[in-house]
Amino acid sequence: MGRAGRLFRLIKFRTMRIDDKAHKLQFTPGDDNRVTKVGLFLRRTKVDELPELINVFKGDMSIVGPRPEVAKYAEYYSGENSRILSIRPGLSDHASVMYRDEESFLARSTDPELTYVKEILPKKLELNMAYAKNISLKEDMRIIALTIRKVIFPGKE
Repeated sequence: MGRAGRLFRLIKFRTMRIDDKAHKLQFTPGDDNRVTKVGLFLRRTKVDELPELINVFKGDMSIVGPRPEVAKYAEYYSGENSRILSIRPGLSDHASVMYRDEESFLARSTDPELTYVKEILPKKLELNMAYAKNISLKEDMRIIALTIRKVIFPGKE
């Protein structure tokens, strides 16, 4: 979902083999055997997200802003949280920096979807609401710097 809840096609490199049985999953928790060796490298280095620059050029996304969410979770963007959908989604935000290793976290869960909805999504919404209330060029530059640092030095805090 993009701005105003509008659906758009997010452009990424394919990092997984196609598996019709698992097609209904909205995310990949951890070491999924469908992820190719090249795909694993692309995901760890975040290179798989470079094609999203095409979404930026098309106007579907910006460089900084709340990451787009799949429509399945639209109900969580109602009420006060609907403010998040007034912003064009971005390549990076505080939540994507904080949850850079989200797949590994979800892999340790017995119910990854429940963990996402109950633990991760509320924190992402909180971070995105804080951003929505205080959008500024200074904050965008800070997020860009944090993102670059996390990509280059993933283990450093």
